[in-house]
Amino acid sequence: MKVESVMVTGANRGIGLEFVRQLSRLSEPPKFIFATYRSSDTLKDLKELEESSTKTKIILIKMDVTNPEEREAARNAIEETVKERGLNLLINNAGVSESQLFPHLTCENLELHFRVNTVAPIMVFQTMLPLLERAADQQGSTGALSVFRAAVLNMASLTGSIANAGVIFRRDLVVPAYKMSKAALNMAMRVVATNVKDKGILVINMCPGWVKTAMGTDKAVLEPEESIWTMINTLPTLNESHHGTFVDRKGNPYPY
Repeated sequence: MKVESVMVTGANRGIGLEFVRQLSRLSEPPKFIFATYRSSDTLKDLKELEESSTKTKIILIKMDVTNPEEREAARNAIEETVKERGLNLLINNAGVSESQLFPHLTCENLELHFRVNTVAPIMVFQTMLPLLERAADQQGSTGALSVFRAAVLNMASLTGSIANAGVIFRRDLVVPAYKMSKAALNMAMRVVATNVKDKGILVINMCPGWVKTAMGTDKAVLEPEESIWTMINTLPTLNESHHGTFVDRKGNPYPY
């Protein structure tokens, strides 16, 4: 996977942390990985990766995805490093899931999920767009992204499928606000994808599967290593036919 620079949101734990770990250990790893985190209290594992990385420069950036000032500061920090080369890959990973059942949903619970899982990825994408455009404009790019020289990978969820709501994932009705926010993310990125297609920026909504993380719980069926390895291997196979689509970690289409 020949990508020079990657930004991973929510990189201090779970899926985000595993992305940083595996990307930095590829045979041809990115030159730079910008790993964002919200709280310095959860940095132990990420800092260990930063300090042990020999082939990739891992740059830690404090950024609450819902904070516009911190998003702008993150873009400025990344720009100082990548300059005219731009940002090749944005992984919108940061998310939240808090259980609250209908008919006891609160506005606060719904707003939290939409603010973090739907609005924030759009805003992060929008903030980083100039850097993604620079990467897309680079000539002579080869390898993973093919026609697209920059990409945005959004962590979707199969539980956000409207077609399968209450049919396949009945257990996940315990987190209705999460499901709603992920369904909204699919629509949001479908709309955004239409706007950036001619800019050479690939937009994908990909579900990592049910992964054993703090959010996924230990009842999940996938280890983080397996989930992320599959996604990393799927990325180079994606092309214009996948632009704006909703897929599983192997690149198979999934119903909206």
